[in-house]
Amino acid sequence: MPLDPKPPWGRPAVLAHTQRLLWSYQHWLGRPLWACADPEQAAADLFQAPWVLVSHGTEADPIFNYGNQAALDLWEMDWAHFTQLPSRLSAAPEAQPERAARLHQARHQGYLEDYTAIRVSSTGQRFQIRGATLWQVVDVHGHLWGQAACFQEWRFL
Repeated sequence: MPLDPKPPWGRPAVLAHTQRLLWSYQHWLGRPLWACADPEQAAADLFQAPWVLVSHGTEADPIFNYGNQAALDLWEMDWAHFTQLPSRLSAAPEAQPERAARLHQARHQGYLEDYTAIRVSSTGQRFQIRGATLWQVVDVHGHLWGQAACFQEWRFL
């Protein structure tokens, strides 16, 4: 299979998902995640943002389906590997019960703000995220596509 020459954010499925991320954040939190009227420019801006944006799907063991460049750098992975990773593996084993509880809380409230947690990169580097926002990714018809998180503060442990 030939490599896709487009950057991840330029692929049609990722463009559509980016719009869902933007719409659902506005829906739940009542404020924009990013303000840009052009979908392609918004997708490029989000992918290149200096803060982390990730999402996973609705599988029984959800798989990451989006990570911007800041997320890929933080987890020390490329797009192809990141988007095959069960999102639970982004947390150390001892942190997974707390992670599951917060995702459950966000699922029932629609979103959760000011979340702090310990995560682990692909090489085992642990880091603390602070002030994260979690939300349900839904489209304009209310169809659930998964959950997303964004944060701009982290420190290596």
